[in-house]
Amino acid sequence: MAEESGPGAGAGSGESSGAVSPDQEGARLLALEQAGLSSAADEGMDRFARIAARLADVPVALVSVAGAEHHSFPGMTGLEAPLSELRRTGLCAEVVSAGRLIVRDARTDPRTRGRPMVEGLSVAGYAGLPLVDDDGVVLGSLCAIDRRPREWTDREVEALADLAEACAAEIRLRIVTRRIEEARGEAAALLARSELVLRASEVLADTTGVGQVRHQVGELITRDLHSSFAGLSLAQERIPWDATEGRWPDGTAQDPAVDPVATPWPTGRAAREKRTVAVHGIHQVRAEYGDEAAARWERLGFASLVCVPLAGTRRVLGALAVAWRSRHEPDLGELAVLTATAAYAARALERALFVDEQIDVARQLQDAMLTELPSVPGLEMAALYRPAAARDRVGGDWYDAYRLPTAEEESGGPTLAATIGDITGHDIRAATLMGQARSMLRQADHDHPGAGPAAAVEALHHSTTTLDLGLTGTLIHAHLTPRDQGWELTWTNAGHPPPLLAVPGSPCRLLTEHEMMLYPGLAEGGWQEYRQPLPPGSTLLLYTDGLVERRGEDIDASIERLGTLLSAGAGTPLARLTRQLTVSMAGEDPDDDVALLVLRCPGPHGCRTPPPTSGNPVARPYPGP
Repeated sequence: MAEESGPGAGAGSGESSGAVSPDQEGARLLALEQAGLSSAADEGMDRFARIAARLADVPVALVSVAGAEHHSFPGMTGLEAPLSELRRTGLCAEVVSAGRLIVRDARTDPRTRGRPMVEGLSVAGYAGLPLVDDDGVVLGSLCAIDRRPREWTDREVEALADLAEACAAEIRLRIVTRRIEEARGEAAALLARSELVLRASEVLADTTGVGQVRHQVGELITRDLHSSFAGLSLAQERIPWDATEGRWPDGTAQDPAVDPVATPWPTGRAAREKRTVAVHGIHQVRAEYGDEAAARWERLGFASLVCVPLAGTRRVLGALAVAWRSRHEPDLGELAVLTATAAYAARALERALFVDEQIDVARQLQDAMLTELPSVPGLEMAALYRPAAARDRVGGDWYDAYRLPTAEEESGGPTLAATIGDITGHDIRAATLMGQARSMLRQADHDHPGAGPAAAVEALHHSTTTLDLGLTGTLIHAHLTPRDQGWELTWTNAGHPPPLLAVPGSPCRLLTEHEMMLYPGLAEGGWQEYRQPLPPGSTLLLYTDGLVERRGEDIDASIERLGTLLSAGAGTPLARLTRQLTVSMAGEDPDDDVALLVLRCPGPHGCRTPPPTSGNPVARPYPGP
């Protein structure tokens, strides 16, 4: 017959002695969570309970685990409602600490008498064998319960102990499996974070502008860390802090007067104090940053915000702001990723700000060299220059128009020079060369009065080759001479897209005659001149390739479409026509720089428009300066 054993008995066989310590309590609750044991039915644990009931020939058997506030029965057989549905009862500290507990009659035994569990389950004979994890922590017990007093035999207790060990082995296997899965998850998360940092270093190394840095940081952080928002708060008045094109996440426009670094806000504190700042909830925001910041926080719908300083080589540029719409406290791994990303972003921003400043200089230089069109009686003119949408694509496109000295010195001579050109390249050097070519071409016209546009282009080619400027590109240079009926166009084309001539009552015509482009080392004397009458009412369009070149689209078809639009706009004011043509052909945000120069010969009321004639080469190639 088995002896009753309680606290302190058989410690070497898995019995527990003494009260449960806080450390054991925490370890037990963690192990139960990892094993997935609670008051929910568990098929495996139910099986152990049924086997225990058959082995001991008892009406009730349980796999009982001790939670924080009650005993749960993931394995159970023989209980009646409501306990069979609840699968739990009040916690009995003595049962938890005892481990192995064999009782003849729990109603009279001093260790169990009057306990809620005993009374709630109508326990008389009770045999409880401990379920122990690998660290020796008692998680619960395998219990055989009789409604009558019971003398437990050694054979019954030994069989229940073996079954309890098998049940405990199953629980330990579950715990180990869960820990392996968690370790794999942590390793995968660490690998993913390492890959994020690697991608950040690679992606941000190729950025060329502040907008591109912002976009890449936002994409990386929101996708990989599952945040609701990621932005760069920069201590520069001209740059809004939000990475979504100057807008807050709720879509409202960012107030440019709000300085995100000087105004009370977590990004400003992170930048000023050069440390990571985290805020959680509107109450913390109101307490630390004031009512205005709290109102902004509420409008944005944030629950948590982490701000990491963007430390450049010479100064703090601002802060990386990452927000979640539900409370989120980043762990050490996430903070490490944010810190590394902020470091890469700061280096990229320094480079981008420098590039942007250089591009701004090039754009200002380019804008400064664009011509204010002269006023010429009997001729209407309009021009438009639109830079590429990508800020780093500063081009060498230009237009020019100026009066010629022969207008005053020689009766019937050319009155106006008009040019459209495109210098190869998309950088400040291209913009600079464009300015030099523009000035040299003007000087050539003034130095060779009456010589014609081919002479000026040849002089330009000779000068740039002699000076070894390395200028390459295309252009159309033309002289316009007033005639009794309209004007006469004399032009030379150095490899440029053909001008378009729209005459009322006739299809739009391409002036396709052209010669070689500007290129160092080409033989001199290679440009010829062509002539074309411009009757009253006709419109001449000079343009750069940014207007008609599209990836995947045939350029001839594009030019044909441009001609159709030009003819349709015969009655449209020229300033409006240039905008319409640009938007229709290149869109609101062109991929390349676009320059247009449009000239129109007004038709007097009742004047008959003569038919267009072909543009034949002038039989006098310019021999060179």
